Parts: sequence; C-alpha cells; structure tokens
Amino acid sequence: MSNLLHFSEHTLQEIALTFMALVYVTRITWFLRRFKAGTERQAPSGSPQTTKAKGVLYSWANVAMPWAMESTRSRPFMYVQFVVFHLGVTAAIALSFVIPYGAELLDSQLVVLLFQVIIGAACAVGVVRMIRRVSNPYIRAISSPDDYFSVALLTVWFFFAVLAAPNSTAMGEWHLLTYFLLTAFFLVYVPFSKISHYLYYPFTRYYFGKSMGYRGVYPLRGG
Repeated sequence: MSNLLHFSEHTLQEIALTFMALVYVTRITWFLRRFKAGTERQAPSGSPQTTKAKGVLYSWANVAMPWAMESTRSRPFMYVQFVVFHLGVTAAIALSFVIPYGAELLDSQLVVLLFQVIIGAACAVGVVRMIRRVSNPYIRAISSPDDYFSVALLTVWFFFAVLAAPNSTAMGEWHLLTYFLLTAFFLVYVPFSKISHYLYYPFTRYYFGKSMGYRGVYPLRGG
C-alpha cells in the first residue's frame, strides 16, 4: 500500500468525517432554534385510539410502508428503485469503513459478492435515474444543476465502489484511490447539497406525525 492510499483511507476520511459532523451539528442547532413547532388550534379529533406518539411512529415508518402512499402504490417499480439506490448508498458507505478497519471481512468471496451486487444494482438505478431526469421534460423542468451533479457523481462512486470491494491492488491502486477520494469529497459536499435532505427527515416527520396524530389522521385506518 502506498502512502497516498493509506492517507486516503485513513487521515483523509477522518478529516472529512469530522468536517461533515461539525457542519451537521451546526445545521441541526440552527434548525431547532430557527423553526419551532406550531401549537394546535383545534380540539383533538378522530379515533380516540390515535395519539401524538402513534402519529410520530407512523410518520417515521412511512418511508418503509409503500402501501401507505398513493404514489408508491401506483408506481411500485419506482419504490423498488428507491430502496435499491439507498441500500447501495448504505453499502458503499459501510465499505469505506470495512476496507481500512475490517479488511479481513473481505477475505470472504461471499461478502465481496454481496457488496458488489448491492452496490452494482444501485449503480444501475443511478444510470436509469440520470436518463429519466434528462429525458423526462417534467423532471427536467424542476431539476437543478445540483440534482444532475449529485446523481451522476453518486453513480460514478457506486461504480468505483464495486471495483474497490475486493480490496485488491493486483491491477494497481487507482480504483481504490478514486473510490476513497470520491468518498471524502462526498463527505464534504453532501452537507451543502440536496442529498442532505435525510438530515431533516426525523425532525420534519416528527412534527408532521405529531400534528396528524393529534388530529386523529395518523396512523391511517388500515395503514
């Protein structure tokens, strides 16, 4: 292993992770101070079995209940893409920790294959999403440069993660270097991009679920 690859796998990732954590703490602190949940202006309504707590739990779990949303019920393939893409993100992030700190796991061909299948599938979804974003006039009309850049770069990152999964330098270090340099770039870039939407998910869904539970809407009957 070259000094550059060792730096990319360890020091660079640690610096990027620390930077991302500091930005996230700053943004969450600002978010909680800047936006306060409004008070309810109506009496509780709906089923007496529906409470604020149940509403919050239902709201948090909504992303894993495709049957609870009309958009995913009518377009199940889009939901499958969503799941595969985000599983790929999770696997690619996990790989960036496994290679430097748990490389022995990759001695198993089954583990390597599992990483490659999940991340490779996400890469394919990334290509489909990019084509759809460019070719669909409605999606193109609401897309920003950040949308194109994020999807394209994520797709390239997935590709190099697939190559990096065996953690082999038999064909050189370029694929590992590229993967870890892209990982570090994402750690710095993501807090300032639309990809950071997941940071607010727990908070926004908490407020929404609490309000809908109070009003007797969440959980949906039969949902």
